[in-house]
Amino acid sequence: MESHEEKPIIYTMENKPIVTCAGDQNLFTGLYGLLSQQLPREPMEWRRSYGRAPKMIHLEANFVQFKEELLPKEGNKALLTFPFLHIYWTDCCDTETYKASVKEDMQRWQGALRLHGSTDWLVVVVESDGKKKNKTNILPRTSILDKIRNDFCNKQSDRCVALLDPLKDSSRSQESWNSFLTKLRTLLLMSFTKNLGRFEDDMRTLREKRTEPGWSFCDYFMVQEELAFVFEMLQQYEDALVQYDELDALFTQYVLNFGAGDGANWLGSFCQPVRAWSGLLLRRPIDMEKREVIQRGEASLLDLRSYLFSRQCTLLIFLQRPWEVTQRALDLLHTCVQELRLLEVSVLQGALDCWVFLSCLEVLHRIEGCCDRSQLEANFSHTVGLWTYATEKLKSLGYMCGLVSENGPSSEELNRTVDLLAGLGTEKPETVNSLQSPYKKLKEALSSVEAFEKHYLELSHAALEMYRAIGRLRSGRLVGKSLAEFYMRKGDPQMAQTFLQDALKSYTAEGWSLPITHTRKQIAECQKQLQKTEDYLQTSALLASDANLSDEERKHFCQEILTFASQASEGKALLLHRPELDKDMTAFAQLRELQFHPSAATVHIGAALQLELRLCSLMPVPVHLEQLVCTVHYSEIRPAPAGSQRRPALSPDGTVTFPATSPSRGAAPGPAAPALELQEIQDRSPSDNALNSTGVVCKNVHLLMRINDNPASLDPPSAAASAITVEDGAEMLKANDVTLLPGNNSIVFSAPAGSYTLRQLCATVGQVQFVLPHIYPIVQYDVYSQDPQLTVEPLTESLLAGLPQRVKFTILTGNYTVKKGDALQLSNSDSMPILHSSACSACILTNQVGEASVSIQSSEKVTSISLPQTPPYHTLEFQLEVLCHIPSAPARAESERLTNGEVRHRPKNRTRYNSGMASIDQKVSVDCPWSIYSTLISLTFYTPFKAQHSLLSAGKRKYIQVCLRNVSDTNFRLANQTLADHQCTPSLQLLSLNAKTHQLVYSKQCVYSLWEVKWATEPPSCLQCVFTASFSPADAPDTALKPYRYEFQIERVTTLYSVKAEIQPAVGEQHCHAGALCRLEVSITRVMDPSEAEREDEEYTESEGLRTTKLMYEVVDNSSNWAVCGKSSGLVSMPVAAMATHKVQMEVMPLFAGKLPFPSIKVSKYLAHSAPPTTQPEADSCLENDNLSLLDKGLEDQGDTASLRSRGSVHSLGSGEQQQRGPPMPRLESFSPGQVFNCSMARQVLVLPSTDDHVLEVNVT
Repeated sequence: MESHEEKPIIYTMENKPIVTCAGDQNLFTGLYGLLSQQLPREPMEWRRSYGRAPKMIHLEANFVQFKEELLPKEGNKALLTFPFLHIYWTDCCDTETYKASVKEDMQRWQGALRLHGSTDWLVVVVESDGKKKNKTNILPRTSILDKIRNDFCNKQSDRCVALLDPLKDSSRSQESWNSFLTKLRTLLLMSFTKNLGRFEDDMRTLREKRTEPGWSFCDYFMVQEELAFVFEMLQQYEDALVQYDELDALFTQYVLNFGAGDGANWLGSFCQPVRAWSGLLLRRPIDMEKREVIQRGEASLLDLRSYLFSRQCTLLIFLQRPWEVTQRALDLLHTCVQELRLLEVSVLQGALDCWVFLSCLEVLHRIEGCCDRSQLEANFSHTVGLWTYATEKLKSLGYMCGLVSENGPSSEELNRTVDLLAGLGTEKPETVNSLQSPYKKLKEALSSVEAFEKHYLELSHAALEMYRAIGRLRSGRLVGKSLAEFYMRKGDPQMAQTFLQDALKSYTAEGWSLPITHTRKQIAECQKQLQKTEDYLQTSALLASDANLSDEERKHFCQEILTFASQASEGKALLLHRPELDKDMTAFAQLRELQFHPSAATVHIGAALQLELRLCSLMPVPVHLEQLVCTVHYSEIRPAPAGSQRRPALSPDGTVTFPATSPSRGAAPGPAAPALELQEIQDRSPSDNALNSTGVVCKNVHLLMRINDNPASLDPPSAAASAITVEDGAEMLKANDVTLLPGNNSIVFSAPAGSYTLRQLCATVGQVQFVLPHIYPIVQYDVYSQDPQLTVEPLTESLLAGLPQRVKFTILTGNYTVKKGDALQLSNSDSMPILHSSACSACILTNQVGEASVSIQSSEKVTSISLPQTPPYHTLEFQLEVLCHIPSAPARAESERLTNGEVRHRPKNRTRYNSGMASIDQKVSVDCPWSIYSTLISLTFYTPFKAQHSLLSAGKRKYIQVCLRNVSDTNFRLANQTLADHQCTPSLQLLSLNAKTHQLVYSKQCVYSLWEVKWATEPPSCLQCVFTASFSPADAPDTALKPYRYEFQIERVTTLYSVKAEIQPAVGEQHCHAGALCRLEVSITRVMDPSEAEREDEEYTESEGLRTTKLMYEVVDNSSNWAVCGKSSGLVSMPVAAMATHKVQMEVMPLFAGKLPFPSIKVSKYLAHSAPPTTQPEADSCLENDNLSLLDKGLEDQGDTASLRSRGSVHSLGSGEQQQRGPPMPRLESFSPGQVFNCSMARQVLVLPSTDDHVLEVNVT
């Protein structure tokens, strides 16, 4: 137990909540060790206000002797010195002792607590077995406990507890001891929560007064830090860190407001000049010196920031987050520099660099102290930023103090060094014994040139190795560039060039234009000092063509090249090229375009070719070239293959475009870099939406910052120069004495005929040659030997049959000369004659268009077309009119029946896609004068019309209707529509019912024509009809009318049967009602006696001298208006005699109200074939099996009346079993259109709704 006379120590890492102990001190002393050891063992759930999540904490306590001086005075709100709980200890066992001394002492103790408003107390009565043995006449323990509760705990009986002898090893004592510890933890936590909540409310009130005059940030800082200490005391380091972060954010916001013109009065104390810059101190848990300075309100900005960060660092290390310390440290150092500028604090030049350098090393040493080497190496990414920042600041101090120059520091720079070292003060006791302390390093580095170089190189190489280890090569090359500048200042260009070349490699690969320019300037300076002439000239050429430099700088580097070129010795040629420009232009000039004349880049044998090169000079001044040479690879003249017409890189005007890349960027391998995607970001105040800050963020940085470190992407110029060779080609295109002006230039070369490939381009300036080693895309030229070609194509989108159509003949003469007397011989076809034209001309196409006449002569089998004289490699075009006749016979139906009853399957007609037009392929054989073989030409014509006919009946009267549909996209005029009998039967008359003789037929529309068929004697069994009409385009004159002919045949014209239906309502009803049964009577009447042809078609049976035929009837309702009750189909035997009638009755039920159409009645022939007579049903009987009805329906829907055997297995009439094999089965055959006339087809019957319906359904047809 701590000494009771000693004041509790505050502001150390060992702070614990204070608990005072009154009463029997010897009693408590014996229990102190056990109590302090077992109190923090069990965690307690700490529930806080404002909805914060509960936490499990281990409570510890600092037990001190009770003194009235320890009780908090009025206005003292310190939590670390606040006693959270007061305990009174007693082991009194008898009443006399309690009344004599213990009670009075407890009264004084309680009076002192009430005087200071303390309500958190506890009375512990300890029972000892030793005292019980010494006194025999004592009251039970509960009597003393009850007296204390009656005297002091009337309303708080739980504030008085009994503790059995805790030192005794028994279950009862252990249970009592555990109960006491739980009570103690609960009361301590309750007191702690209550007082801490009151403290937070007071702190929050104080923070809300920050806008009032006289408010001090330092005072508020001490209050909130008190809260952080309490959390730290409870080992709640995360909550403690939050308090310091809130203080950090509050102070930062005030500084930003000050920079915006809204300054607080208390900020004036932080604007005092900086007189000390000793850096951060992180080796103490609490820097009491700086804390006292803050408490007095005398702290500078660096003092406040240093102390605040030291506390954050301590808590982060407790939280085992050391790498967050490095990131926060880097942010802190940059923030302090900016805040000093915003507050306009006076700082000695170089003082901030010293402070940043010392702080970086202090943070690194602090991290090294809590991590092992493997952890440090695995987390270089967190510490390398501090190493780099320290390196930059040390370099800045070296430049400032004259430690980098070759002559050493001046007197002024020495005085500056002394002033900077004076501001460091004395070294802290924590680092005095450390040989590698930041203080010693900085002092040693500023002491001499050699020491500075040693420490600077040590830091730089350490940062460089870390960047390489973590793969941040770009950042490593920035450090390398800084080292290069250092070596240049030290007069060592060789070392500087190594680092600069390494950086240039990265910039070139990624296309950073401005860094490339800046680095090349530095490399040029190194090469000049090292007298590397060839490399210097190459770099000068790149810089002279760099648009990022000013005109004066570009002219300077260009003049360097021209000066050397004029002074070089005879016969010495320097080849200036770099491997990364193999597919692009050189630094001297860029090849932008190459254009062939003629544009097709193909000429016949004996012709010449001109090549026009368009060069863009990148030099800022005119440059005179002694010679410009384009080397070519020559091969022998040969006939061109099929693929030698136009090169892929050649445009229609004969131009080849080369990729243009800025030489300052270099030629980065691979695909082009993506474009920047920038987006503006704004930070606005949530209160008044005022703009706080704005910036730009790159959205595709992950694509732009891809590392592409190819070691072969940039080689030293000397190695590149030795690799460039000029080909000694036998063929060269030369141009002498050429002056290249800045910008675009045009140079024309004349090349002989031949087959060659462009290889290189070489420009000579004095004794210097600029070489483009490879021309890409590949440019080739071939002499060709082309055979003549004949093509025939229509002038319209589609050729229409029946009308004159124009087709274009195109002849590419190639290497053939069309002589006088040459002609095309076309084979004639009866279905597609070639129309003669007296004025037929041809166009001869070359660079100019000429015309010539074409004569056409025709015989029975051949049409001869005389061609005009045409030179080679010209195009001859002329047009002819052709006429394709429309076939008059209609296409046979796909289900047309042959004589044996089988379906004839034929190939489908070709139809134009989505038009419905039938196509007609016409083939013409053409004999050409330049070939011994015939050329077969195919032309496809489309029929503009589609004709259909139908036979209509009205009783015995017959009508023929012809539908003519325009399926083309052209509007036609139709005239002179006639229908004639092909057999010219005298007794037959076709009476026209058409009122108009001329009609317009628009696209996709139909025209209907109608004729009545009349006959004087017996009607014909078959009609052979011919429909004719004249048509022409709607805008054509009458003379352009062309004939159209359509032939068709109609069989079985006469009407054999008439069907009539009657529907009668139920008995006693005048009308039919929905849902009520009605009677349907069907009458089938033989209209006339059969003719000779009909007797052959029908199948008859004779019984008792009466000839009958079998008919199948079926009543169906496709519109679902009727329900047929009972059997809907059956067989009837019809006498073969005129006016023979058969009636069938059945019941039907209307399903809806309204005027309903009659059900449909179908009648078919029933062909029994060779079925036994015994299986024939009676004349009036119906078919028992409905399969025949369903079969008939299926047959009718499919338009197929083949035998039942072709439909698969069906049911026979005699039995219900399936017949897989056996004799021929009965079948149905539909009547031809017009043989059955339905008299009730359009009839309707009135159906009334039922009387009990609540919803009326009416069917309207």
